[in-house]
Amino acid sequence: MVGDSFEYSKEGLAGKWTKWILLIISCIIFPLILGYSMRIYRGATPSPDLDKWGEMFIDGIKLFIVGLIYAIPILIIEFVVIGSAGLAMFAGMATPSPNPNAMLGLIGAVLFGFIILVVVAIIIGLIAATAWVRFARTNSFGEAFNFGAIFDHIGRIGLGSYIIALIVLIVIIGVIEIICMLIPYIGWLLLLILLPFIQLFHARYLCMLFDSAGTA
Repeated sequence: MVGDSFEYSKEGLAGKWTKWILLIISCIIFPLILGYSMRIYRGATPSPDLDKWGEMFIDGIKLFIVGLIYAIPILIIEFVVIGSAGLAMFAGMATPSPNPNAMLGLIGAVLFGFIILVVVAIIIGLIAATAWVRFARTNSFGEAFNFGAIFDHIGRIGLGSYIIALIVLIVIIGVIEIICMLIPYIGWLLLLILLPFIQLFHARYLCMLFDSAGTA
């Protein structure tokens, strides 16, 4: 999947500078790049041209809504954890001689909250990776949250294989982004230039991972 996704991205962008520039603009206008990713999720080969901008923008808004709904539990837990951390800090600063046991209890609760946040974020990320492609294929909000079908699909891929595949994707993209950001002065610009390639690679990889389950 890594090799295929790399070739897919290279063939889609190499020498096609107008398309590359338009995709950079699409990355800045966030719904456009999401709408373009929807076309790749649907299995477009080779990478599709940029046209029907209105349709692409609307598709991107729809995918953003799906992602936002999936993010709600994470945002709620994050709000609670940050609020608890702020409360602990405020209590420590406002009390001249704070009770050590009470402070340790607050700190422990905050750390536990962070652990819960990470676990929930990982679980939702695993589900969302399939839900995005499923939504693109069906164009149905209901199917994006059809957890029975999503879990069945992941099961046909194999949970272990599925998790490893997503870890590989995260590591590859993470390494590229870290290297870019470590380059002084121009790192952010280099990352912006590479975003279209990263986005094509990401979308194609998730598409292939989804299709690796075969047909039901």
